[in-house]
Amino acid sequence: MDGLDGPSHPGAVPFAESGAVGDPDDLQRLWTPHRLVYVADHHQPERSDCPFCAAPGRSDEDALIVARGETAYALLNLFPYNSGHLLVNPYRHISTYDEATPEEVAEIGALTQNAMRVLKRVMGCDGFNIGMNQGAVAGAGIAAHLHQHIVPRWAADANFFPIIAKTKALPELLGDVREKVAAAWEDPGQPG
Repeated sequence: MDGLDGPSHPGAVPFAESGAVGDPDDLQRLWTPHRLVYVADHHQPERSDCPFCAAPGRSDEDALIVARGETAYALLNLFPYNSGHLLVNPYRHISTYDEATPEEVAEIGALTQNAMRVLKRVMGCDGFNIGMNQGAVAGAGIAAHLHQHIVPRWAADANFFPIIAKTKALPELLGDVREKVAAAWEDPGQPG
């Protein structure tokens, strides 16, 4: 039987010398068994348990919503990459961008533009990462409901924590960021 150090039979080369299974590498592994529900049997939330369908029925403060439009809305990401990380979602439970109506596409775009203006003004960010992961294979955590990420970036936002400690430091609480962004939100059609 093989031991933790490698094969235990005579003449066997230990894994560390052979480059085989069990050889240490430079990857840190994050065990996230709570996410298995999103990949097992291709399960995606049903409309009844979709957080993006549920959010509009809650108060703006509880759902972290910063702006509501006619066909789409913007809210803070509950698990942000950076302070001010927003998501823009259609109200309708659709999974991909090609399913959106022209009105939804226009409002998602207008909310995204306005979010950028507001975040520049209230957060003082230097740039943005904007994108949509569509489908579980593309990295969408909730692939069943279309959402666009707007991640504010600063020249100095990549400190040593993510590299050395695999930790992200977020300097503001979600509730404080929501209050600040929601207070500064303008009509999406107006320039900032």
